[in-house]
Amino acid sequence: MSQTLSPELDQSRKWRSITLLVVSQIAAMSLWFVSAAILVDMTREVNLTAGVQAALSSAVQAGFVVGAIVLAVLGVADRYQPRFVIAIFAMAAAIANAMLLIVEPGSAAAITLRAITGACLAGVYPVGMKIAVGWGQKDRGLLVGLLVGGLTLGSAAPHLLAFFGGVNWRITVATASVLGFIAAMVIMGTGNGPYHVKAAKFNPKVITTAWTDKSIRRAYGGYLGHMWELYAMWSWIGVALAYGFSQQLDDNEASEFAKLIAFLVIAIGAVTSATAGWIADRIGKAELTILAMAGSGISALLFAFTLGGPVWFTVLIALVWGATIIPDSAQFSVSVADHAKAEQAGSLLTFQTALGFALTIVTVQLTPVIANHIGWSVTMALLALGPLFGIYCMWQLRQRR
Repeated sequence: MSQTLSPELDQSRKWRSITLLVVSQIAAMSLWFVSAAILVDMTREVNLTAGVQAALSSAVQAGFVVGAIVLAVLGVADRYQPRFVIAIFAMAAAIANAMLLIVEPGSAAAITLRAITGACLAGVYPVGMKIAVGWGQKDRGLLVGLLVGGLTLGSAAPHLLAFFGGVNWRITVATASVLGFIAAMVIMGTGNGPYHVKAAKFNPKVITTAWTDKSIRRAYGGYLGHMWELYAMWSWIGVALAYGFSQQLDDNEASEFAKLIAFLVIAIGAVTSATAGWIADRIGKAELTILAMAGSGISALLFAFTLGGPVWFTVLIALVWGATIIPDSAQFSVSVADHAKAEQAGSLLTFQTALGFALTIVTVQLTPVIANHIGWSVTMALLALGPLFGIYCMWQLRQRR
Protein backbone atom coordinates (compact mmCIF):
# COMPACT_ATOMS: atom_id res chain seq x y z
CA MET A 1 0.00 0.00 0.00
CA SER A 2 2.71 2.45 0.97
CA GLN A 3 4.40 1.93 -2.41
CA THR A 4 1.44 3.61 -4.19
CA LEU A 5 1.62 6.76 -2.08
CA SER A 6 3.66 9.87 -2.80
CA PRO A 7 7.26 9.71 -1.55
CA GLU A 8 6.58 12.48 0.97
CA LEU A 9 3.51 10.76 2.42
CA ASP A 10 5.25 7.40 2.46
CA GLN A 11 8.19 8.85 4.39
CA SER A 12 5.78 10.53 6.79
CA ARG A 13 4.08 7.21 7.52
CA LYS A 14 7.44 5.51 7.86
CA TRP A 15 8.86 7.86 10.46
CA ARG A 16 5.58 8.12 12.33
CA SER A 17 5.50 4.34 12.66
CA ILE A 18 9.17 4.10 13.65
CA THR A 19 8.77 6.87 16.24
CA LEU A 20 5.73 5.23 17.83
CA LEU A 21 7.48 1.86 17.71
CA VAL A 22 10.50 3.25 19.59
CA VAL A 23 8.29 4.98 22.19
CA SER A 24 6.38 1.74 22.70
CA GLN A 25 9.61 -0.20 23.14
CA ILE A 26 10.89 2.28 25.73
CA ALA A 27 7.69 1.95 27.75
CA ALA A 28 7.33 -1.84 27.49
CA MET A 29 10.96 -2.74 28.12
CA SER A 30 10.95 -0.72 31.35
CA LEU A 31 9.42 -3.89 32.81
CA TRP A 32 12.59 -5.91 32.24
CA PHE A 33 14.99 -4.74 34.96
CA VAL A 34 12.45 -3.87 37.62
CA SER A 35 13.73 -6.55 40.01
CA ALA A 36 17.38 -5.56 39.46
CA ALA A 37 16.59 -1.89 40.13
CA ILE A 38 14.71 -2.53 43.38
CA LEU A 39 16.85 -5.39 44.66
CA VAL A 40 18.85 -3.40 47.21
CA ASP A 41 15.75 -1.73 48.68
CA MET A 42 13.74 -4.96 48.66
CA THR A 43 16.56 -6.80 50.46
CA ARG A 44 16.45 -4.19 53.23
CA GLU A 45 12.80 -5.12 53.78
CA VAL A 46 13.11 -8.88 53.26
CA ASN A 47 16.30 -10.86 53.76
CA LEU A 48 16.81 -12.38 50.30
CA THR A 49 19.55 -14.93 49.69
CA ALA A 50 22.03 -14.48 46.83
CA GLY A 51 20.29 -17.31 44.96
CA VAL A 52 16.87 -15.66 45.23
CA GLN A 53 18.30 -12.32 44.14
CA ALA A 54 19.81 -13.93 41.05
CA ALA A 55 16.61 -15.88 40.35
CA LEU A 56 14.51 -12.71 40.33
CA SER A 57 16.70 -11.34 37.53
CA SER A 58 17.39 -14.52 35.55
CA ALA A 59 13.71 -15.57 35.67
CA VAL A 60 12.95 -12.81 33.19
CA GLN A 61 15.54 -14.21 30.80
CA ALA A 62 14.22 -17.75 31.27
CA GLY A 63 10.67 -16.65 30.55
CA PHE A 64 11.81 -14.68 27.54
CA VAL A 65 13.59 -17.71 26.09
CA VAL A 66 10.56 -19.96 26.46
CA GLY A 67 8.28 -17.32 24.99
CA ALA A 68 10.64 -16.53 22.11
CA ILE A 69 11.11 -20.19 21.15
CA VAL A 70 7.36 -20.79 21.13
CA LEU A 71 6.72 -17.65 19.07
CA ALA A 72 9.57 -18.51 16.66
CA VAL A 73 8.38 -22.08 16.07
CA LEU A 74 4.79 -20.94 15.58
CA GLY A 75 5.95 -18.10 13.29
CA VAL A 76 3.81 -15.56 15.15
CA ALA A 77 5.83 -12.53 14.03
CA ASP A 78 5.51 -13.58 10.37
CA ARG A 79 1.89 -14.79 10.37
CA TYR A 80 -0.01 -12.17 12.38
CA GLN A 81 -0.36 -8.40 12.50
CA PRO A 82 2.74 -7.30 14.49
CA ARG A 83 1.17 -4.33 16.26
CA PHE A 84 -1.66 -6.48 17.65
CA VAL A 85 0.85 -9.07 18.88
CA ILE A 86 2.92 -6.41 20.63
CA ALA A 87 -0.13 -4.74 22.22
CA ILE A 88 -1.46 -8.01 23.65
CA PHE A 89 1.87 -9.11 25.08
CA ALA A 90 2.73 -5.67 26.47
CA MET A 91 -0.53 -5.60 28.42
CA ALA A 92 0.02 -9.13 29.71
CA ALA A 93 3.56 -8.22 30.83
CA ALA A 94 2.25 -5.12 32.64
CA ILE A 95 -0.34 -7.19 34.52
CA ALA A 96 2.20 -9.82 35.56
CA ASN A 97 4.56 -7.12 36.81
CA ALA A 98 1.81 -5.34 38.76
CA MET A 99 1.01 -8.57 40.60
CA LEU A 100 4.41 -8.29 42.32
CA LEU A 101 2.66 -5.79 44.58
CA ILE A 102 0.37 -8.46 46.05
CA VAL A 103 2.74 -11.41 46.49
CA GLU A 104 5.49 -11.91 49.03
CA PRO A 105 8.79 -10.36 47.87
CA GLY A 106 11.29 -13.01 46.79
CA SER A 107 8.75 -15.82 46.96
CA ALA A 108 8.28 -18.54 44.36
CA ALA A 109 5.22 -16.63 43.16
CA ALA A 110 7.30 -13.48 42.64
CA ILE A 111 9.94 -15.40 40.68
CA THR A 112 7.20 -17.01 38.56
CA LEU A 113 5.67 -13.61 37.80
CA ARG A 114 9.06 -12.35 36.62
CA ALA A 115 9.31 -15.36 34.31
CA ILE A 116 5.84 -14.64 32.93
CA THR A 117 6.85 -11.02 32.36
CA GLY A 118 9.87 -12.17 30.39
CA ALA A 119 7.78 -14.58 28.30
CA CYS A 120 5.40 -11.76 27.41
CA LEU A 121 8.24 -9.42 26.45
CA ALA A 122 9.26 -12.01 23.83
CA GLY A 123 6.18 -10.80 21.98
CA VAL A 124 7.33 -7.19 22.15
CA TYR A 125 11.00 -6.73 21.20
CA PRO A 126 11.54 -9.40 18.49
CA VAL A 127 8.17 -8.62 16.89
CA GLY A 128 9.12 -4.94 16.93
CA MET A 129 12.14 -5.81 14.78
CA LYS A 130 9.76 -7.30 12.21
CA ILE A 131 8.03 -3.92 11.95
CA ALA A 132 11.34 -2.02 11.76
CA VAL A 133 12.92 -4.11 8.95
CA GLY A 134 9.68 -3.83 6.98
CA TRP A 135 10.21 -0.10 6.57
CA GLY A 136 13.57 -0.17 4.82
CA GLN A 137 16.45 -2.05 3.24
CA LYS A 138 19.34 0.34 2.70
CA ASP A 139 18.75 2.04 6.07
CA ARG A 140 17.93 -1.06 8.12
CA GLY A 141 20.96 -0.50 10.32
CA LEU A 142 19.55 2.87 11.39
CA LEU A 143 15.97 1.62 11.79
CA VAL A 144 16.84 -1.35 13.97
CA GLY A 145 19.44 0.79 15.74
CA LEU A 146 16.65 3.18 16.74
CA LEU A 147 14.59 0.24 17.95
CA VAL A 148 17.47 -1.07 20.07
CA GLY A 149 17.96 2.47 21.36
CA GLY A 150 14.38 2.30 22.62
CA LEU A 151 15.04 -1.09 24.17
CA THR A 152 18.14 0.32 25.86
CA LEU A 153 16.44 3.39 27.28
CA GLY A 154 13.54 1.25 28.48
CA SER A 155 15.95 -1.16 30.14
CA ALA A 156 17.60 1.75 31.94
CA ALA A 157 14.30 3.30 33.07
CA PRO A 158 13.73 1.16 36.21
CA HIS A 159 16.99 2.41 37.72
CA LEU A 160 15.80 6.01 37.25
CA LEU A 161 12.37 5.14 38.64
CA ALA A 162 14.06 3.54 41.65
CA PHE A 163 16.24 6.61 42.12
CA PHE A 164 13.21 8.92 42.28
CA GLY A 165 11.15 6.40 44.24
CA GLY A 166 13.74 6.23 46.98
CA VAL A 167 13.51 3.23 49.29
CA ASN A 168 9.85 2.57 48.37
CA TRP A 169 10.39 -0.11 45.71
CA ARG A 170 6.63 -0.53 45.15
CA ILE A 171 6.47 2.85 43.42
CA THR A 172 8.95 1.58 40.83
CA VAL A 173 6.91 -1.59 40.24
CA ALA A 174 3.64 0.30 39.83
CA THR A 175 5.10 2.96 37.52
CA ALA A 176 6.70 0.35 35.25
CA SER A 177 3.35 -1.45 34.92
CA VAL A 178 1.65 1.79 33.90
CA LEU A 179 4.32 2.26 31.24
CA GLY A 180 3.57 -1.26 29.96
CA PHE A 181 -0.07 -0.35 29.39
CA ILE A 182 0.99 2.86 27.65
CA ALA A 183 3.19 0.79 25.33
CA ALA A 184 0.18 -1.31 24.30
CA MET A 185 -1.78 1.81 23.36
CA VAL A 186 1.06 3.57 21.53
CA ILE A 187 1.96 0.60 19.31
CA MET A 188 -1.51 0.60 17.76
CA GLY A 189 -0.58 3.77 15.88
CA THR A 190 2.13 2.00 13.85
CA GLY A 191 1.76 0.45 10.40
CA ASN A 192 3.57 -2.06 8.22
CA GLY A 193 6.15 -0.87 5.72
CA PRO A 194 6.49 -1.71 2.00
CA TYR A 195 9.00 -4.50 2.74
CA HIS A 196 6.78 -6.27 5.25
CA VAL A 197 6.00 -9.80 4.07
CA LYS A 198 3.53 -12.13 5.74
CA ALA A 199 4.27 -15.85 5.81
CA ALA A 200 1.79 -17.86 3.78
CA LYS A 201 1.66 -20.80 6.18
CA PHE A 202 3.01 -22.30 9.37
CA ASN A 203 6.49 -23.76 8.76
CA PRO A 204 8.46 -24.72 11.91
CA LYS A 205 11.42 -25.84 9.75
CA VAL A 206 12.26 -22.20 9.08
CA ILE A 207 14.44 -22.03 12.20
CA THR A 208 16.78 -24.76 10.87
CA THR A 209 18.11 -22.09 8.50
CA ALA A 210 19.91 -20.68 11.54
CA TRP A 211 22.32 -23.61 11.20
CA THR A 212 22.30 -24.51 7.50
CA ASP A 213 23.00 -20.97 6.24
CA LYS A 214 26.64 -20.15 7.11
CA SER A 215 26.13 -16.38 7.05
CA ILE A 216 23.14 -16.53 9.39
CA ARG A 217 24.98 -19.00 11.63
CA ARG A 218 27.93 -16.64 11.99
CA ALA A 219 25.64 -13.70 12.73
CA TYR A 220 24.05 -15.87 15.42
CA GLY A 221 27.53 -16.64 16.81
CA GLY A 222 28.45 -12.98 16.98
CA TYR A 223 25.18 -12.27 18.78
CA LEU A 224 25.87 -14.98 21.35
CA GLY A 225 29.27 -13.45 22.12
CA HIS A 226 27.59 -10.09 22.51
CA MET A 227 24.88 -11.49 24.82
CA TRP A 228 27.45 -13.23 27.04
CA GLU A 229 28.49 -9.78 28.16
CA LEU A 230 25.44 -7.55 27.76
CA TYR A 231 22.78 -8.73 30.18
CA ALA A 232 25.19 -9.80 32.90
CA MET A 233 26.54 -6.27 32.83
CA TRP A 234 23.12 -4.61 32.63
CA SER A 235 21.67 -6.81 35.39
CA TRP A 236 24.50 -6.37 37.90
CA ILE A 237 26.14 -3.05 37.07
CA GLY A 238 24.15 -1.32 39.82
CA VAL A 239 25.25 -3.85 42.43
CA ALA A 240 28.86 -3.79 41.23
CA LEU A 241 28.91 0.02 41.30
CA ALA A 242 27.38 0.09 44.78
CA TYR A 243 30.16 -2.25 45.95
CA GLY A 244 32.85 -0.16 44.28
CA PHE A 245 31.48 3.15 45.53
CA SER A 246 31.19 1.78 49.08
CA GLN A 247 34.99 1.62 49.18
CA GLN A 248 35.03 5.42 48.96
CA LEU A 249 31.57 6.56 50.17
CA ASP A 250 29.06 5.88 52.93
CA ASP A 251 26.96 2.76 52.20
CA ASN A 252 23.63 4.63 51.76
CA GLU A 253 25.26 7.32 49.64
CA ALA A 254 27.00 4.65 47.55
CA SER A 255 23.72 2.77 47.00
CA GLU A 256 21.74 5.84 45.86
CA PHE A 257 24.55 7.12 43.65
CA ALA A 258 24.86 3.65 42.07
CA LYS A 259 21.19 3.78 41.02
CA LEU A 260 21.68 7.02 39.15
CA ILE A 261 24.92 5.93 37.48
CA ALA A 262 23.45 2.55 36.55
CA PHE A 263 20.65 4.38 34.73
CA LEU A 264 23.12 6.58 32.88
CA VAL A 265 25.40 3.65 32.00
CA ILE A 266 22.55 1.75 30.34
CA ALA A 267 20.75 4.80 28.92
CA ILE A 268 23.81 6.18 27.13
CA GLY A 269 23.60 3.18 24.83
CA ALA A 270 20.31 4.50 23.45
CA VAL A 271 22.21 7.34 21.80
CA THR A 272 25.09 5.23 20.53
CA SER A 273 22.74 2.55 19.12
CA ALA A 274 21.05 4.98 16.76
CA THR A 275 24.37 6.57 15.76
CA ALA A 276 25.96 3.17 15.20
CA GLY A 277 23.05 2.14 12.99
CA TRP A 278 23.66 5.11 10.71
CA ILE A 279 27.38 4.29 10.59
CA ALA A 280 26.77 0.58 9.94
CA ASP A 281 24.70 1.40 6.85
CA ARG A 282 27.84 3.06 5.45
CA ILE A 283 30.81 0.97 6.62
CA GLY A 284 29.11 -2.42 6.95
CA LYS A 285 27.26 -4.25 9.72
CA ALA A 286 30.03 -6.75 10.46
CA GLU A 287 32.64 -4.00 10.66
CA LEU A 288 30.52 -2.02 13.13
CA THR A 289 30.00 -5.03 15.39
CA ILE A 290 33.73 -5.77 15.45
CA LEU A 291 34.56 -2.20 16.47
CA ALA A 292 31.85 -2.11 19.14
CA MET A 293 32.84 -5.45 20.68
CA ALA A 294 36.48 -4.41 20.78
CA GLY A 295 35.46 -1.28 22.66
CA SER A 296 33.19 -3.08 25.13
CA GLY A 297 35.70 -5.86 25.80
CA ILE A 298 38.45 -3.38 26.60
CA SER A 299 36.02 -1.39 28.75
CA ALA A 300 35.13 -4.51 30.78
CA LEU A 301 38.80 -5.02 31.58
CA LEU A 302 39.32 -1.36 32.49
CA PHE A 303 36.21 -1.35 34.68
CA ALA A 304 37.55 -4.33 36.58
CA PHE A 305 40.81 -2.43 37.13
CA THR A 306 39.13 0.77 38.38
CA LEU A 307 36.36 -0.72 40.57
CA GLY A 308 36.89 0.33 44.17
CA GLY A 309 39.22 3.14 43.17
CA PRO A 310 38.44 6.84 42.61
CA VAL A 311 34.69 7.21 42.06
CA TRP A 312 35.00 9.62 39.14
CA PHE A 313 37.29 7.25 37.25
CA THR A 314 34.99 4.27 37.81
CA VAL A 315 32.03 6.33 36.58
CA LEU A 316 33.93 7.42 33.47
CA ILE A 317 34.92 3.88 32.48
CA ALA A 318 31.41 2.58 33.28
CA LEU A 319 29.88 5.18 30.94
CA VAL A 320 32.27 4.24 28.15
CA TRP A 321 31.37 0.58 28.70
CA GLY A 322 27.68 1.43 28.54
CA ALA A 323 28.21 3.39 25.33
CA THR A 324 30.04 0.54 23.57
CA ILE A 325 28.25 -2.55 24.87
CA ILE A 326 24.93 -2.16 23.02
CA PRO A 327 25.42 -0.45 19.59
CA ASP A 328 26.29 -3.74 17.88
CA SER A 329 23.13 -5.49 19.09
CA ALA A 330 20.94 -4.15 16.29
CA GLN A 331 23.46 -5.03 13.61
CA PHE A 332 23.47 -8.75 14.45
CA SER A 333 19.72 -8.69 13.86
CA VAL A 334 20.06 -6.71 10.66
CA SER A 335 22.69 -9.18 9.43
CA VAL A 336 20.18 -12.00 9.91
CA ALA A 337 17.41 -10.03 8.21
CA ASP A 338 19.68 -9.21 5.27
CA HIS A 339 20.55 -12.87 4.67
CA ALA A 340 17.10 -14.35 5.41
CA LYS A 341 14.06 -14.59 3.16
CA ALA A 342 11.65 -11.76 3.94
CA GLU A 343 8.83 -14.13 4.93
CA GLN A 344 11.18 -15.92 7.38
CA ALA A 345 12.90 -12.91 8.93
CA GLY A 346 10.55 -12.55 11.88
CA SER A 347 10.93 -16.17 12.98
CA LEU A 348 14.72 -16.19 12.54
CA LEU A 349 15.07 -12.93 14.46
CA THR A 350 12.88 -14.28 17.26
CA PHE A 351 14.88 -17.52 17.42
CA GLN A 352 18.12 -15.55 17.45
CA THR A 353 16.98 -13.61 20.50
CA ALA A 354 15.78 -16.85 22.14
CA LEU A 355 19.25 -18.39 21.89
CA GLY A 356 20.92 -15.20 23.08
CA PHE A 357 18.71 -14.88 26.12
CA ALA A 358 19.08 -18.58 26.90
CA LEU A 359 22.77 -17.85 27.32
CA THR A 360 22.01 -14.89 29.57
CA ILE A 361 20.15 -17.17 32.00
CA VAL A 362 23.52 -18.72 32.76
CA THR A 363 25.53 -15.50 32.86
CA VAL A 364 22.98 -13.53 34.91
CA GLN A 365 22.50 -16.37 37.39
CA LEU A 366 26.20 -17.14 37.82
CA THR A 367 27.54 -13.57 37.94
CA PRO A 368 26.69 -12.80 41.61
CA VAL A 369 27.62 -16.33 42.67
CA ILE A 370 31.06 -16.06 41.05
CA ALA A 371 31.46 -12.53 42.42
CA ASN A 372 30.94 -13.85 45.94
CA HIS A 373 33.96 -16.13 45.46
CA ILE A 374 36.40 -14.12 43.37
CA GLY A 375 35.11 -10.56 43.71
CA TRP A 376 33.26 -8.18 41.40
CA SER A 377 36.39 -6.93 39.65
CA VAL A 378 37.54 -10.30 38.29
CA THR A 379 33.96 -11.34 37.53
CA MET A 380 33.38 -8.27 35.37
CA ALA A 381 36.69 -8.85 33.59
CA LEU A 382 35.54 -12.34 32.57
CA LEU A 383 32.69 -10.78 30.58
CA ALA A 384 35.29 -9.69 28.00
CA LEU A 385 35.43 -13.32 26.78
CA GLY A 386 32.09 -12.82 25.01
CA PRO A 387 33.20 -9.95 22.75
CA LEU A 388 36.36 -11.91 21.91
CA PHE A 389 34.30 -14.82 20.56
CA GLY A 390 31.88 -12.45 18.85
CA ILE A 391 34.69 -10.69 17.00
CA TYR A 392 35.93 -14.03 15.68
CA CYS A 393 32.47 -14.94 14.31
CA MET A 394 31.82 -11.57 12.70
CA TRP A 395 35.30 -11.49 11.19
CA GLN A 396 34.44 -14.79 9.51
CA LEU A 397 31.16 -13.31 8.25
CA ARG A 398 33.02 -10.28 6.95
CA GLN A 399 35.45 -12.47 5.00
CA ARG A 400 32.59 -14.58 3.62
CA ARG A 401 30.84 -11.48 2.37
